[in-house]
Amino acid sequence: MGKVGIGLNLEAVRTSHKSFEWGVEFAADLGYEYIEPMVHWGRELLSEARYFHSVSMLDDPFRVRDMVEKHGLKLSALSSHSQASKPEIAVEYLKQAARFAKEAGAPIINTHEGHKQPWTTMEEDFVLIRYSLMEALKVCERRDIKIGFEMHQTYSLKPDLYDRCLNLVDSLNLGANFDTGNAYLGGEDPHEWIERIKDRVIHVHAKDISVEQSDAERGKVMGTAVGCACGEGVIDWKRIVKTCQSVPQDIVLSVECGTLDQAERSIEHLRSVISETEPVAV
Repeated sequence: MGKVGIGLNLEAVRTSHKSFEWGVEFAADLGYEYIEPMVHWGRELLSEARYFHSVSMLDDPFRVRDMVEKHGLKLSALSSHSQASKPEIAVEYLKQAARFAKEAGAPIINTHEGHKQPWTTMEEDFVLIRYSLMEALKVCERRDIKIGFEMHQTYSLKPDLYDRCLNLVDSLNLGANFDTGNAYLGGEDPHEWIERIKDRVIHVHAKDISVEQSDAERGKVMGTAVGCACGEGVIDWKRIVKTCQSVPQDIVLSVECGTLDQAERSIEHLRSVISETEPVAV
């Protein structure tokens, strides 16, 4: 069976106005094994001034690799969300993310289909998404980089249509970045859904949803930026972890929470769950 690791999506430091470097050190100090940084195109004030955690893909990928290695961490993935239904954005964005990931040392780049345009049909959207993924995968496959397609928007939050997204391109480098919180808020049971597609899962956004957010938004929104601390919401982490432990591939639970203290409480809870559910060697 594969290993289940615990990582931190650096969105946890966004509201603290901290830099990428600060976020890496913070994750290491808490005992996380992996991090998932966000990357972006171009240059902008906040990340250049070190008030924001995202890293420009015009920067040197070794900046990411060296900082991660310095603190004894590994990259689980890059948060490289583009709009796959908008090829004018997604194609070059994902191709550049794949090249950046290879040098930085990340095995996966995460993305989703993007916001639905009012003037396209569903069939047209799937052609556009397929085009973006096909072009990006040509670059990914040569570099052994995988694309983690996340449930986030109009189509991917419906299990049957999400399956269709995952099957648009026949490639072993296309898999599921399963987001527990987005699946739940979309109105599905994330525990049953991840069990259904567990063989396709290559990365997990460990996002818990508070009872308050559930009552206010479930079935009304298409995903959410971050959740509450893992273990303090509606997600049954024992069920999620057991499913991840039942597959041959290694999977990282990349915590998506909104604050520094939530990041601390999340790793404590997930460590406890993994310790309790880990198969005993015989």
